[in-house]
Amino acid sequence: MKSRVRICVALVAVFLCTAPAMAQDGGGKSLIEFSGAFGAGLVAIGAALGIAKIGAASVESMARQPEVAQKITVAMVIAAALIEGFTFFALVVCNK
Repeated sequence: MKSRVRICVALVAVFLCTAPAMAQDGGGKSLIEFSGAFGAGLVAIGAALGIAKIGAASVESMARQPEVAQKITVAMVIAAALIEGFTFFALVVCNK
């Protein structure tokens, strides 16, 4: 239930942030401009949720097995870097 509320709040935030872009006169291109902003918002939300889940799982696993904390940290940083790399790529694609 909490995740649905978070998703709804995130979508409302995306819609509020893109409202000024939709208000401009673009000669009928407002829907196309909105799709890029919406896609960028979804990418940012997805990346944040993914990195948060990785962080939560790694901290929990370090608490259960402190002797492998170093290996878990390295794996967490690599996974977070891959997510951020894809996020930057997706943001560039959305802004084209």
